[in-house]
Amino acid sequence: MAHSQFPQDADVVYLNHAGVGAWPRRTADAVAAFARENAQRGAARYPQWLETEKLLRQRLADLVNAPSVDDIALVKNTSEALSLIAYGLDWAPGDEVVINRREFPSNRIVWESLQDQGVVVRDVDLGDGETPEDALITALGPRTRLLAVSAVQYGDGLRMDLDRLSGACREHGVLFCVDAIQQLGALRFDLQALDADFVVADGHKWLLGPEGLGLFYCRADLRGQLRLTQYGWHMVADAGNYDTVAWEPAATARRFECGSPNLLGVHGLEASLAVLQDDVGMAAVEAGVLANARHLLSRLESSSLLHVVSDPSADRLSGIVVFAAPGVDSKALYRGLMAEGIICAARGGGVRFSPHFYLEPAQLDYAVERAEALAANLRASA
Repeated sequence: MAHSQFPQDADVVYLNHAGVGAWPRRTADAVAAFARENAQRGAARYPQWLETEKLLRQRLADLVNAPSVDDIALVKNTSEALSLIAYGLDWAPGDEVVINRREFPSNRIVWESLQDQGVVVRDVDLGDGETPEDALITALGPRTRLLAVSAVQYGDGLRMDLDRLSGACREHGVLFCVDAIQQLGALRFDLQALDADFVVADGHKWLLGPEGLGLFYCRADLRGQLRLTQYGWHMVADAGNYDTVAWEPAATARRFECGSPNLLGVHGLEASLAVLQDDVGMAAVEAGVLANARHLLSRLESSSLLHVVSDPSADRLSGIVVFAAPGVDSKALYRGLMAEGIICAARGGGVRFSPHFYLEPAQLDYAVERAEALAANLRASA
């Protein structure tokens, strides 16, 4: 049943869920129905739309195992959530933020933008320690205020040991910020076991939703400590009372949502989460994602033409597998695959495949076979 939710064209093998995920049928139907309703009846059912928003908040809270649905804010994207943290905290000159060189630009630029306030950004090479976590933990010092890290690195699929990093942050009194965009929707996430201070993610990758809507988790006791940088009718405690003169920010995470919600995105993302959480279940989704990653690794490791870039260790495995062809321009290989309908990305010094749970082994085999054939042709013509 779940596989029927992905009616992709026969000439497409979709291996780019780490970039922009392919919508399920249920999501496309929900967005189309919302558009028709807008065209035919306008906002006549607005209260029902807000019930869908309420359901989405609960789904997101369940997805990350947040202590309360009140801890979840709906934001436009990961970058907005990171900016709420970066420009909400009270920094002093000499305060440090620890990041690493493999991070996606969003998780680098926002912290570097604080440097004119005297904030020091320590950009760590994950290869400098015995493990990637060692490299980050060693960088924590007496002036470190925050460690920001992706749960899964976008470039090569490296899965970080978040539990170890969380423990180190607690030991050093450092705030722990997790960009979970490459984990949520693919691998299970337990916020209460992890004890992160902030979790951010967009909904358009493994969560299979539309672009323009994501989540921001902020630990309850930190919400009031973040300086607000956006204001509007939606973030006040009494948001439905338009005649009020005196106002105060909402006590819940809604304080970070300044204006009207993206209700089209809400309907789409809620439908996508229904597929992942209800139709399949996140345990089965994770098992499918990891099975596909292992299948790809096995097929690539047996190839005489292709070389695995990603760390194949079981504890590092994610939904992302990156490979290269020695002596072949990876971007040319990527372009060739795209031209044949194998939708992927050029990342991490190679080609990135990121199949979701619903992909079949035969599709993965076909993609690798075409990569081998293209690599052979490119090498011969070089």
